[in-house]
Amino acid sequence: MGGSWRRNGSFIVLAIILFGCLSAISIAKEEATKLGTVIGIDLGTTYSCVGVYKNGHVEIIANDQGNRITPSWVAFTDTERLIGEAAKNQAAVNPERTIFDVKRLIGRKFEDKEVQKDIKLFPYKIVNKDGKPYIQVKIRDGETKVFSP
Repeated sequence: MGGSWRRNGSFIVLAIILFGCLSAISIAKEEATKLGTVIGIDLGTTYSCVGVYKNGHVEIIANDQGNRITPSWVAFTDTERLIGEAAKNQAAVNPERTIFDVKRLIGRKFEDKEVQKDIKLFPYKIVNKDGKPYIQVKIRDGETKVFSP
């Protein structure tokens, strides 16, 4: 009798979990229908992408080069701001104005051991602003800005 109870109890728990998951999916679909088009952004340490949920399916949006993922890099020159592959491709000639791996700084304190290690490795400048790491970069000739990660 003990084995039968365990088997039936396990089945009941599994049924409850399955019902909960199906309910959550149904509610999510209903909410998405109410909202119309939903946009999601995946900010990755290395790559980022943007997806759109519309009419019951998700589409990952291609960037200007036709790729569905974009390197999480930004660079500044005296004349322009570069994003993605363009920023990454010029990093060797413009390292102190090329920003990458910013996700490593999000939500951290300036004094964190990991942040202090990263400061020694990054070619761009990290400054302490209100106890948090900020990125300081020359955006054009004679103009420097400080950005929150």
